[in-house]
Amino acid sequence: MKELWCDVETTGLSPHKNFVHQIAIMIVIDGEIKEKIDFKVKPPRGTIINSKALEIGGITKADLETYPEHTEVYKAFVATLGKYVDKFDKKDKFTMHGYNVHFDVGFMRAFFTANGDNYYGSWIWSNNIDVMVVAGKHLKEERHLMANFKLGTVYEYMRLTGITEWHDGMADIQATREIYLKCDDEHK
Repeated sequence: MKELWCDVETTGLSPHKNFVHQIAIMIVIDGEIKEKIDFKVKPPRGTIINSKALEIGGITKADLETYPEHTEVYKAFVATLGKYVDKFDKKDKFTMHGYNVHFDVGFMRAFFTANGDNYYGSWIWSNNIDVMVVAGKHLKEERHLMANFKLGTVYEYMRLTGITEWHDGMADIQATREIYLKCDDEHK
């Protein structure tokens, strides 16, 4: 099983107007963590940048200017994927995992497209594992006791510890995987 755990931080909520500024990934193969990479990304010119989105992530427009160009990050990203998956083999792909994963997938598809690559699906299966849904099933009898179902709330409600900063891609993806593993362990 080839898992791509992914969390993106963005300049807003629309993958058609905004762009990623952080892509955090964890590659897990047969349960073993192979790599963790935290890519910072300079959005292309013309990207709409919502100052509230940057504030949530604790960064500034000046910070974005210091990040590597999205084209360079793209090359490094696919080179990393290529170490584990043969994009020409239709049976060899990653399963994407994330919290509210459709958000991340939308931005990742836009990231590929912005880099002239329409073959996102050559690397990643179209069915994703949404840990928010997994946690929802796990906590269905207690959901009404929770203020919301945000990642940090679920993480703390499940009595997990270690992550204290939210809206950092790497911290968020680590928390997501911990939630998933706890749900999985308790259902065995």
